[in-house]
Amino acid sequence: MKELLRCTDPTVMAFATALLQGEDIDCFQLDVNMAILEGGIGAFPRRMMVRSEDYERAARVMRDNDIDLGQ
Repeated sequence: MKELLRCTDPTVMAFATALLQGEDIDCFQLDVNMAILEGGIGAFPRRMMVRSEDYERAARVMRDNDIDLGQ
């Protein structure tokens, strides 16, 4: 697995997940429980993980939809 996206905004994560699922790219969010526990103040980012072999395609989908990967 490779980190695709790190973000504190749950709406961006939901949009990214929907985009990836639409392209049949499996993804998994890490740190969701920590983000919930901190009360939504945005202190702990969530991480979006994809398979290493899907990374380039997933990154292209994010760039095409103006989602900043921070890279």
